[in-house]
Amino acid sequence: MTRAVFFDVDFTLIYPGPRFQASGYHEFCARHGIEVDRALFDIAVAGAASGLDTGDDIYDPQLYVDYTKRIIAGMGGRGPAVDVAAREIYDEWAACCHFTLYDDVPDVLRALRASGVKIGLISNSHRCLTSFETHFELRGLFTVAVSSVEHGYMKPHPSIFEAALRGAAVTAAESVMVGDSLTHDVDGARRLGMRGVLVSRSGSVAAPPDVPVIHSLRELPPLL
Repeated sequence: MTRAVFFDVDFTLIYPGPRFQASGYHEFCARHGIEVDRALFDIAVAGAASGLDTGDDIYDPQLYVDYTKRIIAGMGGRGPAVDVAAREIYDEWAACCHFTLYDDVPDVLRALRASGVKIGLISNSHRCLTSFETHFELRGLFTVAVSSVEHGYMKPHPSIFEAALRGAAVTAAESVMVGDSLTHDVDGARRLGMRGVLVSRSGSVAAPPDVPVIHSLRELPPLL
């Protein structure tokens, strides 16, 4: 029996707007006199992604600043101002106003809550999760919310999942973790005995045969 469902936040419940796309990076950099090529944004993001998998699960803002610097460099940005621009982008990532809620999220969360299932958030972001609930009008739906910036460790470290389980007063066997990262969300949760569901909204993320993959949260309730 599923008593609790925990959700990742970024790219699972919300997605970034233009502020964090090619045009936004161009604007950030232009303010600091950095020339970048917007056409290289997607390639730069793909090239920078491996830098997030350090194997060290302690939350460190510099990890994300360095990731952003690699994106800027991949777009052709150079010079000492790159660090300043990257830190500005990192800070802005915490602002909910730059993000949009996927349209399937409110109905599914409310249906789960109405059915008696506890709902939690487990996020590697430095965004305030109380502000997230308020901004997107989701107040009262979450039993517990744990962010790595406050907890100190990031997914897939077991302690951040354990903190969420304690907060919801449920066991791992009674719980499901839903997120867009096989490594951070699904594998991390499964190592504790939780079930994991991978969200692949674009359909481009592969998973082992024993991991359920959904393309919309509307596919989640039947799996529970």
